Amino acid sequence: MSSSSADSGPSASPSEYLRTASFNKSDGTAPSSGDAVTASDFLMAAYDPAKLHPLAELGDKLDYLLLDDDKTSLALGGAWGVREGARRPLAVSNTRLRINSVLNSVTRRGTFIGNSAGVLALMYNGVNSSIDAIRGKHDTFGSMGAGAITGALFKSTAGVKPAIATAAFMSGVAGIWSYVKKSV
Repeated sequence: MSSSSADSGPSASPSEYLRTASFNKSDGTAPSSGDAVTASDFLMAAYDPAKLHPLAELGDKLDYLLLDDDKTSLALGGAWGVREGARRPLAVSNTRLRINSVLNSVTRRGTFIGNSAGVLALMYNGVNSSIDAIRGKHDTFGSMGAGAITGALFKSTAGVKPAIATAAFMSGVAGIWSYVKKSV
């Protein structure tokens, strides 16, 4: 591919570049790597492909839970499962049945708490970043509002009372987290 106007540089518009471009049929030889057209050449450097990715340049704007937080929720669920499995009454007092009961309870409760914590984290961060974008600033009140909305949505299928209680709890936790994060 060759251009009929040699002076069309990065300042020319892409449509002007395409209007003045001429395409020649080659003699069957492969073009050299210097002649290959890249996406940046085609877009005339008007768009940076790296910036087109949805997560480009987010940096520290979102507060995603770390892997340690996920392990903590799994450990809490596992402890709940150990307690539940050890206290469950069995028809026959057998060590193998007791171990099986504990393992089943750990598997059930650990994944339940871990998945619930993950869903809450994703919902909270999505709502919190939306509130921050709308308001144009990040502060404790925005975080508390995001916690309240997240808690209410998370427990909305359980009824009004549980939704309000969870909204108040999540709002309080988000407020405490924001305060501690700012002071440390």
